[in-house]
Amino acid sequence: MVKITDNYLENKQAFADSKITVPTYDAKKVAEKTLAEPHWIHFGGGNLFRAFHAAIASKLLDDGVADTGVIVSDTYDDQVVNDIYGKYDNKIVRVVTKADGSQDRDLFASVAKAVFAGPATEDASGFEELKSYFTQSSLQVVSFSITEKGYHLKNGAGEFFPPVARDIENGPAKPENNMSLLVSLLLARYQNGAVPLTMMSTDNFSQNGDRLKSSVMTIAKAWQDKGFVDQGFIDYLSDSKKIAFPLSMIDRITPNPSETIEKSLLDDGFEDATILHSKKHTNIAAFTNTEEAHYLVVEDTFPNGRPAFEKAGVIMTDRDTVNSADEMKVTTCLNPLHTALAVYGSILGYQSISSEMGNEDLVALIKQIGYVEGLPVVKDPKVINPKSFIDELVQKRLPNPYTPDKPQRIATDTSQKLGVRYGVTIQHYVDDANRDPKDLNFIPLVIATWLRYLMGINDKGETFEPSPDPMYDELHAKVADLKLGSSDVDVHEDVKGILSNKGIFNLDLYEVGLGDKIEAYFKQELAGAGAIEQVLHDTLAAKGQEVD
Repeated sequence: MVKITDNYLENKQAFADSKITVPTYDAKKVAEKTLAEPHWIHFGGGNLFRAFHAAIASKLLDDGVADTGVIVSDTYDDQVVNDIYGKYDNKIVRVVTKADGSQDRDLFASVAKAVFAGPATEDASGFEELKSYFTQSSLQVVSFSITEKGYHLKNGAGEFFPPVARDIENGPAKPENNMSLLVSLLLARYQNGAVPLTMMSTDNFSQNGDRLKSSVMTIAKAWQDKGFVDQGFIDYLSDSKKIAFPLSMIDRITPNPSETIEKSLLDDGFEDATILHSKKHTNIAAFTNTEEAHYLVVEDTFPNGRPAFEKAGVIMTDRDTVNSADEMKVTTCLNPLHTALAVYGSILGYQSISSEMGNEDLVALIKQIGYVEGLPVVKDPKVINPKSFIDELVQKRLPNPYTPDKPQRIATDTSQKLGVRYGVTIQHYVDDANRDPKDLNFIPLVIATWLRYLMGINDKGETFEPSPDPMYDELHAKVADLKLGSSDVDVHEDVKGILSNKGIFNLDLYEVGLGDKIEAYFKQELAGAGAIEQVLHDTLAAKGQEVD
C-alpha cells in the first residue's frame, strides 16, 4: 500500500506497484524555491487545474527547464485547500483514462502551496499571503480556471452583485468578490514597483482574456471614481506592456472524480483515493481523472517573461490564431456538440455522455451540427485541423466510457453558453451573402429541445431537476404553464421573450428567421411522452445530410 504523502523519491517501488509514475524532482526544494521566487500563481484549484496546469508545471520541472512550480489559490471552497491540498501535501495523482480501458497514472508535486482567499472581510490571511507573492518582481504569470461565472460582476438586470457593490463602496482594503480581490492584488503590485505581469485566463469561453480585462478595469475605474486609486494605476492596467491579458483556447474534458477510478486505485494499493464531497458541493479527491486528448493554445504576450510552456505541449502563438482555434472549438467542433448531448441527455435520462454515444440518433444529431452546419463556416486555425478535431471527438473522445462525464454537468449554466455555442454560427450564416440561417435545421432543433428542458419535464412526461443555471427560474416561469399532450397550442407568447433575448443568443432569433422554426419544433415536442426522441428521429430522416 502507498499513500500520496509518502516520499516518492525514497519509495519509488511502492508507487510503481500501484502503477503510478513519480517525478524526478525534489518537491521540498521546488516548494522552497517557488515561495521565495514565485513565477506562476493560479486561481482555481479544481479538477481541470489538477489534471492540466499542474501537469504542465510538473513536465517543465521534470525536464529541468523550470525550477519553480505553481502557487494555487481557491477563492470559493476552503475545503479544497484544507482537505485536499493541505491534507495531501499539495500532491496530485492524475489518471488518464483511455478508450481501451487502460490508464496512465502520474504523481505531480508541482504545487508549492495552496492558499484559500475567501472574502477578506471574514479572514484576510489568504489575501495578505497572496499580496506578498504579487509584490515580488519574479512573478511572471497569473492564470485562471474559475469558470465563466467567476468573471461576472452584474446580474441579469445590469446591477452589481451585492459583494461587488460593497467592494466598490468600501475600496480595495478588504475585498469580498474574487475579481475585486484580484484588482486589489494588482494594486499592491503597482504600488511596489509596477512590475509587468501577465493575467492568463484559461477558462473555457471565447475572448476569455478580454473578459478578464473588462472585469478588472470595471472595478479599477469604479475605485478611481471613488478616489481609492489614481490614474497611474488605470494606466498601468491599460498598458499591455505592463499588464497583459492574452487569449487562450483550452480543451481537456475533466469530469468529477470517478468512483470507478477510486476503486481501481484502491485495488492497486493506493490508499488516498477517497472522494471528497464538500459542503459547497465540490467533488474532488487526491486523484483526478481526465481524458487523453488535450489542447492549450495561448497568445504569446508575457511582458515579464514566462515559463517555457511550449516545452510542455502548449501551443504559443499570435492572437488571431488563438481566436480561430477558440472559435473552432467553442462555436463549432466541440462545445455545441457537448451542449446538444447535455440537453438531450438530461431530458432523456442518460447518466453519461459516453452512453449517449450508443444512441444512433444522438450521434447523427451532433454530426449534423458539427460537420454539416458548423464546419462550412468555421475558420481553420492551421495549428489544429477542424475536421480532424471533430473526428477525434466523435470517434474517440465522446464514446470513451472511461471518461465518466455526465450530461447534467455539461448542462450547467446553459443559458450563459448558447450565445457562443450556437449564436456565433448563426451569425456567420447571417453575415455570408451565400448562406441563409433559415437553412439551419439541427441547431434550431437543439434550441427547441432546450425550451422543453426548461419546462422541467422529461421525455417520459415526468418532472426532473435541471442543472443549476442563473436564469433557470426566470426562463422556467415563461414555459411552466405549457402542458404535454398537444402539438397545436400556440407557444409564441410563451417563448418569444426567450428567443428574442439578445442577452442569451447575442441576436434575436426571429429577426434572423429562426424563431418560427424553433417554435414549430417545440410544438411538436409537446405532443406527449416520447415526442422528443420522435421529433429528432423524424427530423434526421427528413433533413439530415450525408456525413462522410
